[in-house]
Formats: sequence, structure tokens, C-alpha cells
Amino acid sequence: MIEELVPATVVAVEAYGHEEAGNTRLYPEEEAVLTQAVPKRRREFTAVRGCARRAMEKLGVPPQPVLPGERGAPRWPAGLTGSMTHCDGYCAAALVRATDLASLGIDAEPDGPLPDGVLSSVSLPAERDRLLRLARDHPGTHWDRLLFSAKESVYKAWFPLTGQWLDFSEADIEILVAPGARLGGTFRAELLVPGPWVGGRRLGHFDGRWTAGRGLVATAVAVPHA
Repeated sequence: MIEELVPATVVAVEAYGHEEAGNTRLYPEEEAVLTQAVPKRRREFTAVRGCARRAMEKLGVPPQPVLPGERGAPRWPAGLTGSMTHCDGYCAAALVRATDLASLGIDAEPDGPLPDGVLSSVSLPAERDRLLRLARDHPGTHWDRLLFSAKESVYKAWFPLTGQWLDFSEADIEILVAPGARLGGTFRAELLVPGPWVGGRRLGHFDGRWTAGRGLVATAVAVPHA
């Protein structure tokens, strides 16, 4: 799913189920992060790093530890940037050479409704109005969950460029549906706070892509250098 959302320079590796966790050996530094982790956390942590290592190999980079840094953001090997995501039964990692993209964010979520009360805390009134129109015109997808996923991808692309928190209320996202048989499309996140400087210009928005299928919704944001 993720591969179809990112530029050709990005290597995306995904896994369904929990097989990847059983096939991946953690480095001692990664094991140290999990000393008090519950089994679910350990399984997801391990599986997504298995995806990341396979992506490194495809880029010709020797597999190495991926440790969480500030606010949990993955610390990638020098010369690479990327993003990871995991939810129940699915995980993915996307990596790219830092010379090809300024930043990258991916996210996948189960295609189900958000828990009660969550939408109002993660969305703006204008976004909720647009979700109502999407649900009317394109029933069958949980648009609230897709909006949440898009916000996660925006944050994952934002943080490496700024080192700062981005609140859910600080990006206004509009989701567009592409014509065609398979459900997918694009989205734009208008930044409501000063954006990062990239390639000598301050960004006012991020553009992303999304898809839905196999019980999941997935989003990605790729930030070019210029």
C-alpha cells in the first residue's frame, strides 16, 4: 500500500501479520529500549524494524539499529531519511536517500471509526464539515480515521525538519478523492503555524497521497528539497 503513495526514489517495505517479527533479530541497543515493553509493543517494534532493515539493504546500506530519538522519531543512518508505521497486523518502513527528499512521513491505520470523542480533539470544524461531505459522496470508508492518518503523516514529515511539536489543530487538511475504480487520492495540509524552511523557502503546506484497502487506510507525505 505504501509503495504506491511515495515517489520512485523511496524504498518501501511492508509486512502483514506478525511473521516479520519472528524473522527479525534485534540489536542489543534496540533490546535495551524494550526492557519493560509488553509483548504487543515488542512484536510491533521488532516487525517494523525488520521492514526498515530490508529497505536499507535495497538502498545498499548495511542493516543497522534504528533507535527512537526525540519524541520517538526514528534515528536513521547518516545519509538516509524515512518513516515507519505499524498497526494491528500491518507494518511498513519507507526510506530514501537524504539527497532525494527533504523529509518523509507515512502512516497506516485500521479502516474503522475513531473512538468516541477523538475526532473532536484531533480535527478542526472545517475539516469535520468536509468529512461529512466525503461520507455522503463516498460511503464505505471511515474518513475520520483517514484524516487522523493524514495528520500523523504530516507530523512525521514535519518533525525532522523543525524538531518541534505540531498540534493536530495546527494543520488544516483537505482530502480529495481521485476518480477511478480503486479508492484513493491526495490531500493538502495547510500549515497554520510558520512552516519549515526547505530549499531556501518557507513551506506553507504539505501535499500527500492516500489509499484504502485490505481493511486499512494509508497516507504518505513526501517533502521535496525545492
